[in-house]
Amino acid sequence: MRDDDGTDRVTGRIGTGFLLLVGFTPTDTPREVDWMAEKVLGLRLFADAEGKMNLDLGAVGGALLVVSQFTLYGDAAKGRRPSFIDASRPEHAVPLYERFIGLLVASGLPVATGEFGASMAVELVNDGPVTLWLERSAASVS
Repeated sequence: MRDDDGTDRVTGRIGTGFLLLVGFTPTDTPREVDWMAEKVLGLRLFADAEGKMNLDLGAVGGALLVVSQFTLYGDAAKGRRPSFIDASRPEHAVPLYERFIGLLVASGLPVATGEFGASMAVELVNDGPVTLWLERSAASVS
């Protein structure tokens, strides 16, 4: 991230782990956030001794880098400029983002974050690669 004086500032850095680009919709609630944290912490995406994706973050000493990303809900179906109407406003999203981070921190795993709403340069070394989209609507949470 670049400060006002033009100097670069690192707000979060991890080694092995997950880079989580996190966005919220206006209908998201703490219930979806709780589900998402539990899902992320339980994902078995790392290779075991046989090379199968069978190990979770805790098993490999992994960490999490959480970056807010409202543009995940950009809709470019019409025209040439995406609409972000499906992205939650900051007054709704910030508490959900903070809750999500708090749940991840409570797991005991190392958690680093970006800065909500800031323009950030994110670097990724994708070992795999494995990229997933995780979403659960309020109607499907049970």
